[in-house]
Amino acid sequence: MAPQDPHHLLAQGVADAVGFVGGALLGFWLGQLLGMDIFAPGYGTASLIGIALVGLGGGLGLHGARWWQRSRPQPPKD
Repeated sequence: MAPQDPHHLLAQGVADAVGFVGGALLGFWLGQLLGMDIFAPGYGTASLIGIALVGLGGGLGLHGARWWQRSRPQPPKD
C-alpha cells in the first residue's frame, strides 16, 4: 500500500467529520420536530427513537461524505 498525501488524508478526515456531525445534527433536529427529546429524563420510547435518529443521521451523513469523496477526481499518482 503506497503512502498517501497528508493533505489528501486530512481532507478525507475533515469531510468524514463534517458529514457525520452534520447528519447527526439533522437527525437530532428531526427528532426535536417530531417531539422526541433525547435529553428527556428516563429512557422512554420517544427518547430512544430520538437517539436512534441521531445515530442513523450520523451514519447516513458519513456515508454521504464518503460517496462525495469517491465522486471527486482522484489526485494523480506519482
